[in-house]
This record gives sequence, structure tokens and C-alpha cells, in this order.
Amino acid sequence: MDEALALDGRAAIVTGAGNGLGRAESLALARAGALLILNDLPGDAVQEVAEEIRAAGGQAVVSAGDVGDWSTGQALLAAALDAFGHLDILVNNAGVLRDRMIFTMSAEEWDLVMRVHLRGHFVTTRFATAYWRDQSKQAGGPGYARIVNTSSEAFLLGSPGQPNYAAAKAGIAALTVATARSCARYGVRANAICPRARTAMTADLMGAPPDEAVDPLAPQHVAPLVAYLASPAAEGINGEVFVVHGGVAAVMEPPRIRATFLAADHGSADGMWTLDSVHRALGPVFSSGASSSGASSSGTLDSEAPAAAPPSAGFACEDTLTLASETIGF
Repeated sequence: MDEALALDGRAAIVTGAGNGLGRAESLALARAGALLILNDLPGDAVQEVAEEIRAAGGQAVVSAGDVGDWSTGQALLAAALDAFGHLDILVNNAGVLRDRMIFTMSAEEWDLVMRVHLRGHFVTTRFATAYWRDQSKQAGGPGYARIVNTSSEAFLLGSPGQPNYAAAKAGIAALTVATARSCARYGVRANAICPRARTAMTADLMGAPPDEAVDPLAPQHVAPLVAYLASPAAEGINGEVFVVHGGVAAVMEPPRIRATFLAADHGSADGMWTLDSVHRALGPVFSSGASSSGASSSGTLDSEAPAAAPPSAGFACEDTLTLASETIGF
């Protein structure tokens, strides 16, 4: 293996490692030479992944626990230091779904998804970055540190039936960028992926795999990008968000300004906004228009015109839907 891709001796924490993406990512990191600290809720699944890694000649320890617990973050760092003497890589993957429309969602369904996804990412990141900061200060310069977070296209699209999940995943993208900017000086490279994968968590959304030999939505097709972002080769990649599935990977652009409005150009006497000047600025741009409002070209109401459709979400990105024909399930 190219030295720039090798992870020999690098210690890596993977959360949600018992199944699906976490399992595939753990196996890929182990094949690249990483030493694994595997996290999931207590049970046989995560132990079996550790045994699979050991059977293939790798090294893995298990530190089970709820990623939303402060103590789990402490325990994961301690497990890495006890087993391998250092920590180099953090892959945040643990997740849960409680899908429901916003108008029927319970507080418990909201809180659980936020806790596992967003708080879970924060807890592990908090302890890992504190460790790397201390190591950098002791060494007098940046060290080697990689974070790969798991966001989702749900936040790009504003998935209607997943307001909790979409909000948590948007938060993870923001957390990734904030971590990248605040910790780069210590050698930390933090990036996020939006994977499209058929797992137990997404089975109801994506359905059964195809009959063909290759399932383009199998988790193992996502794992190589994770291993790459954890490698020395990714030194120059920081604060990025990738969409990845099958044989496709896309790096997202950050939000951009679509249009700028100045109060002074819309009737404001002192250049500051008034209610009237806001209306003059935004009204013509966001008006549904004569044709969609049911008005004829003469300005009279056309009784046979179709009812106006509700406006679509403007701050949503549907570009990723064209990357592949496989369903994303949203």
C-alpha cells in the first residue's frame, strides 16, 4: 500500500461500529493498518466486528456505551490510550432514526435523534480534540489527527419526514466546519460525509438490495473514502462535506449569497430597513407572479387557472439527486 494511504499503527475510534456503515468503515480502517477502538451499544454485534478484525490479523478493542453520555466520550479516549498509547483518528457514525412529520413528532423522538447524532458527535469530538490540543502543545507543533463525521443528504434536501434527523445532520456539518477551523493549528483535519447506504437503519427507506452481484448502495462502497480521509494523503482536506455512495463521490460547495438587497435602493430615506422598503425589495423577487396566482395577462382573475402551488423551499440543494439513479429514500 502507498505510504500516503497506510494507517499502520494509527489508533482509530469508530462509533456505531457494530453494523452497517460503522462495521464497513472499521474493517476498511483495519485493512489499512489502523488499530481499532470500536464503540456501539453493548451487545454481540460490536464484539463480532472486533473478532472479525482480529481474525484477519488486526487489533481491536471494544468500548461499549451510549455516545450521548459524557462518560462514554471519556471512556473511549481512555480505551485508546490504555490499549495503544495514543489516538489519531475519530470516525463518528452512530445514529438512530425516529421519522415523523414535524406536526406529529414527539419531544422524545426529537430529543433522542439529537442526542445520538449531534450530541454524540460533540461528545467524542470534545475529548479527542482536547487530547490532540494537549499533544500539540507538548510537541511544540501540529500532530496527526483526523475526524470523519457522518452527516446526510437529508439536511441538504430538508427531508420532510425527518425534521429531527435533517436538523441533527445540518448541525453535524456545522460542527465539522467549526472543528476544522478551530483545531487545524493542532494538526486536526475534520471532514464530513453524507453517505447513501443500505443499512439496518435505512432498510425501510431504501428497500431490499437488487438481484445483481453488486449493490451500489452497499456500505462497503462508502468505506474507502473514510479510510482516505483518515490517511496522510488527506492532509490538505479540511472542513469539507462529501456526498458518497456506490462509485460516486461529490464535494459540496458552501452556501453562497443568491442576491443582495440594499434598503437605500428601495425607498429608505436613511438607508436602513423599513417595512415598506423590505416589501419593495423582496416583493417583486418572491412574488408568485401573474400566471401562478391565477391572474390573466389583463390583470383580471381567471377562474379556470389552477390554484397556486405552495412555494418550494429555497434553501435546499437537490443537485445530489442527479448523481445516481439509486433511491435515497427521502
